[in-house]
Amino acid sequence: MPSVVGLLEKHELAARRRVETLREEADRIEAELAVAEQEWQEWTIARKRVGVLLSARGDGSADAVAAKEPGDTRTQAEAPPPTAAAKPKSQVPVWRQGLAGAALSVDYQRIVQALADRVRLGQAPLSCQELTALFGVEVVPARVEALRSKAKRLVARGWLAEPAPGRFTLATGVASPGGGS
Repeated sequence: MPSVVGLLEKHELAARRRVETLREEADRIEAELAVAEQEWQEWTIARKRVGVLLSARGDGSADAVAAKEPGDTRTQAEAPPPTAAAKPKSQVPVWRQGLAGAALSVDYQRIVQALADRVRLGQAPLSCQELTALFGVEVVPARVEALRSKAKRLVARGWLAEPAPGRFTLATGVASPGGGS
């Protein structure tokens, strides 16, 4: 007859495998979502540009048309920079050269800043439990998992790296939110 501890271990192992499988699936879906969002943005830009071209038929030179967006009276020189601060709860943009950390919402900026400080001081990557404690938040599974979700999203978008499972650090080339990139 199997022991109670043995049965519990068996069920715990099955539950852990299910969680790992679901996490992998969530990461895969998150990556697909990032690609789909990028494609959607590209199609939106294309539609806007075609709208500008069609509304500007015979209205001026190609340079004048290229300088304006639909409904926008500013020239490209007057347009706000792409590094403008994001609103709270906004989506995490895919990191690219020249994109400042200020493009992230405050919660994501805190994570990137904390890990940037670790890199600057030459310290090791952090786990989500360590990050949660560092932020002064009660280290309970719900808080840790919420932070892990944000960290994984930052990894998927190129802001962070995960050199070892569950350990996060700043991705190569990314600077702290206040320092540009």
